[in-house]
Amino acid sequence: MSGGVTQLKHEGSHRQTIIAGAIAGLVSRFVIAPLDVIKIRLQLQVHSLSDPLSVHGIKGPIYRGTLGTFKDIVRDEGIRALWKGNVPAEAMYLAYGSVQFSAYKHASQFLSRITQPYQFPDAANSFISGAIGGACATTATYPLDLLRTRFAAQGPEAVYSSLRASIRQIAKEEGPTGFFRGLGAGVAGIVPYMGLFFTSYEGLKPVLATSSIPMPFGTSDAVAGVIASVLAKTAVYPLDTTRKRLQVQGPMRQRYIHRNIPIYKGVLSTLVRIWKREGRRGLYRGLPVSLLKAAPASAVTMWVYERAMAAMLAMEEILE
Repeated sequence: MSGGVTQLKHEGSHRQTIIAGAIAGLVSRFVIAPLDVIKIRLQLQVHSLSDPLSVHGIKGPIYRGTLGTFKDIVRDEGIRALWKGNVPAEAMYLAYGSVQFSAYKHASQFLSRITQPYQFPDAANSFISGAIGGACATTATYPLDLLRTRFAAQGPEAVYSSLRASIRQIAKEEGPTGFFRGLGAGVAGIVPYMGLFFTSYEGLKPVLATSSIPMPFGTSDAVAGVIASVLAKTAVYPLDTTRKRLQVQGPMRQRYIHRNIPIYKGVLSTLVRIWKREGRRGLYRGLPVSLLKAAPASAVTMWVYERAMAAMLAMEEILE
């Protein structure tokens, strides 16, 4: 059975691979959407239960941990609230992958044409191409990311009546730049993330390959990838929190579920302000659920991809 599954991964045309990948991405995003909403709600919470003075007079909810936030959202807003912002998020997932792949491919081809003595090592080429691909994809899909965050930040009171209405309202009241609030934090996180991931992965892979400890994911490459991803995400997470705080700035800032979101301007000043007022915990709110969603996302993606590809291949045989 396992041999058949392995074989499926290498079959299918380029078009079928794209379709299967798109289906897998959409389903995976739908499954992890509740974890994403929980993460965003925690990131936007500027007060803490550990500091009684910070919650004095707060009208919005006070969340405690992943499970507590889940229960509060379901109790106060219903189960559907866990999928707020899922439509722009699904569109972002589809567009991000295609833009990233295209930009990576073009950057990689350009770097490979550089002649000696100016040619970079292969490792540097991969890192630079990956950073360029990530930066291009982040910029191109950023308006969808911002809309996802704003809808997820809505409580029982609807700030925007629909996706179309939100686009019209942001364009009218905030102008084109309103769709790119916090973009600097998003792009700034790409380069260190790629560098840390690549460095950690390459350093861990030979160590784990020679280890006598059984690998939980089957291969040392998979384990090295998981560990490298956790390390890189943790390191750049404050920039993710900064991005979320900046994305909900604007005229609707006090109408979201957290009514006390401060006015932030600029990436560096936001980072410093969160550090001074909320400490290290403020910068890392929602990190556990962010790391938690990585495993089910990967598992669902591969499970759906294999079955979507199998269905297309089976349909192809029937039509022939």
